[in-house]
Amino acid sequence: MTQDEEMTEMTRTLILEALKNVYDPELGVNIVDLGLIYGIDPEPDGKVLVTMTLTTPGCPMHESIGMGVSAALDTVPGVNGGEIRIVWNPPWDPSMMTEDGKRELGWGW
Repeated sequence: MTQDEEMTEMTRTLILEALKNVYDPELGVNIVDLGLIYGIDPEPDGKVLVTMTLTTPGCPMHESIGMGVSAALDTVPGVNGGEIRIVWNPPWDPSMMTEDGKRELGWGW
C-alpha cells in the first residue's frame, strides 16, 4: 500500500468514526450502525464525498441528518469540506444494520 493509499484509508476510518456521532433522531441509532453510509471517498485536496441513503425516501429528518454529517466532517483533521450524495439504490432495509445497531434497537440477542 502506498503512502497516499494509507492516508486515504486513515482519513476514511476517521470519517467513519466521526459519523458514528450522527444519530437518526427517530430511531436513536447512529447512521453508521444503521447501515446508511454506502461510501466515503476522500480526495487529495481534503474534500470528501459521502454517499449515503436514508431509511425512507420521505424521511422527515433528512435535513437534520445532513447537517449532522456536515458537522461530523468538520471535526476530522485534514478534511476541507465535502459533498453528501443521497442515493436510493440500493434501498435501505434493516438487514444493512450492524450487530451493534440491531442491539441498540433491541433486535439482537
